[in-house]
Amino acid sequence: MALLERLLAVPPPLPLHLPAHGRGRALAPGLRRLLRQPPGRWDLPELPEIGGPLEAEGAVADAQAAAAALLGAQRCWFGVNGASGLLQVGLLALAKPGERVLLPRNLHRSLLHGCLLGQLRPVLFDLPFDAATGLWLPPTPASFEQHLREALAAGPLAAVVLVSPSYQGLAADLPALVALAHQHGLPVLLDEAHGAHLGLDPRLPPSGLASGADLVVQSLQKAAGGLAQSAVLLQGAGVDEYRSQAIERALLWLQTSSPSALLLASAAASLAHLHSSAGCRQLSRALSIGVELRERLERIGVPLLATSDPLRLCIHTAAMGINGLEADAWLMERGVIAELPEPGCLTACLGLAPPRRVLRLLPRRLDQLRRALGGDPMAPFSAPPIPPLAEPELPLEQAWRAPQLRLPLAEASGRLAAEPLCPYPPGIPLLIPGERIDADRAAWLVQQQQLWPGQIADTVRVVAD
Repeated sequence: MALLERLLAVPPPLPLHLPAHGRGRALAPGLRRLLRQPPGRWDLPELPEIGGPLEAEGAVADAQAAAAALLGAQRCWFGVNGASGLLQVGLLALAKPGERVLLPRNLHRSLLHGCLLGQLRPVLFDLPFDAATGLWLPPTPASFEQHLREALAAGPLAAVVLVSPSYQGLAADLPALVALAHQHGLPVLLDEAHGAHLGLDPRLPPSGLASGADLVVQSLQKAAGGLAQSAVLLQGAGVDEYRSQAIERALLWLQTSSPSALLLASAAASLAHLHSSAGCRQLSRALSIGVELRERLERIGVPLLATSDPLRLCIHTAAMGINGLEADAWLMERGVIAELPEPGCLTACLGLAPPRRVLRLLPRRLDQLRRALGGDPMAPFSAPPIPPLAEPELPLEQAWRAPQLRLPLAEASGRLAAEPLCPYPPGIPLLIPGERIDADRAAWLVQQQQLWPGQIADTVRVVAD
């Protein structure tokens, strides 16, 4: 009963975390009506009139077709295993076992799992690194083109994966990046988990579909009014029928055969509302609050990271001399619950209906935080000592299944990693199974362990000799 009691507890004074519906304030009206029905009435199987994501007829098929038309997609599929499950579907649809796929270093761990499931060969390209914040930045077209050419020189690629926007709200120049991939005949899978709202307001970057991506995955709890685990996979205009069939096969392999009717309804309702006139007005109001909040914080000297999304407020805690994880714990004790603590930053998600009191309360709390814990700026963060382009020395599936032993991080130099090191959130692996841990990488990982207290273990699993 402890879990139920927690879920029924009074909400904290200022929740600035996901889902984006803000504890129900921004739920799509249709979904709100459904949840007001007698409990459990919506918990239904795939009845003929309801259907499912892979059924040709029924309400789900109709809703998917309507969503595709609304978003400008060729086709769309709802998912009930979050963006994670649909990213894996996209990977398996675009690449066959043994084929190489180009991915950025800030990939979500679900993409790594997708490579394992499909026995794909990840080729990881490095990203610009910001020493002041410790964050990877979006790739520039010039750097991406160089990585692409070097990867192709080493062998053929099946697809390219891009991540935009980032968890912190940083967006890449997608039209340019997608065009570069297409020049080499490579399809693009876009992890747009945090960007379902993009393109719907002039203050936001264009959407992935509008930028030409072939497959786009959106999490409808992160930037729309959907429930957790609801997501959508969108197919661009350039994808042929063979790929569509491959998507459906991958959905059959990776998604449950008994999808939640509630989560399917959440996907349909949240997309319909977000793209409606009422949803766009709601988004516009939220963005205006985000812009005003940023202005108020800047006036009192709170350092903020420039982002592409006003609904993601990235507080540069390192500039105040505070580790973001310590700032998060201090604020949480005082009722401000942010979304993503990292050593150099603390990201708050305002959602689609930010509480008005955020304009008054958050500046006060951050000013108090600075006075309580602040000091000289933290030392610059060290970039990971990795090559611009890298492939695991041992295939993922072999490294993960090989006989293993656990060693202290400091003693792992020279060994092959058998597991990812992955602070969560954000879920970005610092180490990939099958990679060789050289002395510089081992020392860097020890440093990361100190910067992420409680997030990274003192030991790491390596492949046994």
